[in-house]
Amino acid sequence: MLDLIRHDDILELRLARPPVNAFDHQLSRALREAIENAPAQGARGIVLSGRPGMFSAGLDVAVVLELDRDGRLAELWREYSGLCRAIAASTVPVVAAIGGHAPAGGAVLATFCDYRVMARSADPAKPFRIGLNETQVGLSIPPEVQTGLRRLVGPYRAERLMVAGAMIDPEEALRIGFVDELTAADEVVARSLAWLRALLALPPKAMATTRALARADLVTAFDAAYREDVEAFVSGWFNEESRTTLAGVLAKLKGK
Repeated sequence: MLDLIRHDDILELRLARPPVNAFDHQLSRALREAIENAPAQGARGIVLSGRPGMFSAGLDVAVVLELDRDGRLAELWREYSGLCRAIAASTVPVVAAIGGHAPAGGAVLATFCDYRVMARSADPAKPFRIGLNETQVGLSIPPEVQTGLRRLVGPYRAERLMVAGAMIDPEEALRIGFVDELTAADEVVARSLAWLRALLALPPKAMATTRALARADLVTAFDAAYREDVEAFVSGWFNEESRTTLAGVLAKLKGK
């Protein structure tokens, strides 16, 4: 599910859960643990990547529906939310190398990284897309995730994107600040490494301290939203509207 690739003192964590790198609780846990353990293994920076054409499709719809039927959806939420917090709180910088589409939970992961390099599609008629399209599949966007997007694009633009569940192309994402850099699909990791190496060339203590202070609002957003009763949160977040809409999405995916 996860490939670990060393680039000297930078660790690339490549999602490898076919076909679309969708998150279940096992992948969420594996990636969280890899991020948390990276500094102790000598990594001074992390690149989070996917496969060409698809960064991550977000939460696995089939798994979500199955866990909901079994009354175990909170397991997935705990793991995925913990992963997002781990990215936000990482003591080393994390870059998202977005080599393709990044809807919903895939975009959420990128939102909490330090920097986002996104690929342009080789076919201009079929651009890659990124966005928090949760409302289109019957899910609301939790407050800590909203904080992350507001931080990137500003409150009003974030509201418009999230309420509409908009999926935008790389050029628009760059224009509004959702991503930081565009490149060819086969260059996203190289460009991510280049940005990290420039950052890591700075005096390390001053950089790390300033970075931690600058990103403290992201960690605070997660801690403020910490829900001891995760079951109660999930029952409100995932309701009959969500079940019906996601079941329709899954039926369409199976029909392709």
